[in-house]
Amino acid sequence: MPVAKGDFVLIDYTTRIKETGEFFDTTSAEEAKKGNIYRESTRYEPMLVVVGEGWVLKALDDSLVGLEVETPTTIEIPPEQAFGARDPAKIRMIPASRFRRQDIKPYPGAQIEVDGRPAVVRSVGAGRVQVDFNPPLAGKTLVYDLTIKSVLTERDDKVKALTHRRIPNVDVEKFRITLSDKDVTIEVPEEAFYLEGIQAAKRGLASDIQRFFSEVERTVFTEVFSKEEVPTAPSLPQPVPEAASEDTQAAP
Repeated sequence: MPVAKGDFVLIDYTTRIKETGEFFDTTSAEEAKKGNIYRESTRYEPMLVVVGEGWVLKALDDSLVGLEVETPTTIEIPPEQAFGARDPAKIRMIPASRFRRQDIKPYPGAQIEVDGRPAVVRSVGAGRVQVDFNPPLAGKTLVYDLTIKSVLTERDDKVKALTHRRIPNVDVEKFRITLSDKDVTIEVPEEAFYLEGIQAAKRGLASDIQRFFSEVERTVFTEVFSKEEVPTAPSLPQPVPEAASEDTQAAP
């Protein structure tokens, strides 16, 4: 059945820059290694997208409608539908002394911040540094090699996928999720208690659930702190009495 707006889909994709063939992003570890963009800290797995919700570029979002599961497709997105055309006015020359005062050593390709705005260093001269405030992908045509891996239809699968999207660093199977007509209860595993940003993640997840499941009135998070068992010291073996010698044996 073709993908429709509002569907929860899991997608695999690899993004290339058409002009250079350079790999930019991927959900596949194998493709990341092939394109020399592999990072040990990155989780490579199909990505959840709710079609039409703007979680990806609009042109890509629109292109998902009508696709079939497990049918590879290639989607090409021109600059004007991606990150826009390059604007020469956003390229500036800045005195190198300004960076020296801030103890910054610019070099071509370095990503820096100037006046609170992200920028990329394009060139470094004797006394001036060329800085580009255009987005890195401005003026680039993006090519997505994409496959819809599955469409989630069951409510528990959707809640589980939303949970994993918000809290990806903990195995989603460790969350105990209970659904009723009006309530969703999520028991958070102990290893997630102290994750950085966990409270914001829970608020975001509750918002997601209420947004996509209008019948749900409450999202309840529970955290169970189990009593730690104090290990008991192992008992030492009792010494075995030595047999009495002939000289000390009792007389009959």
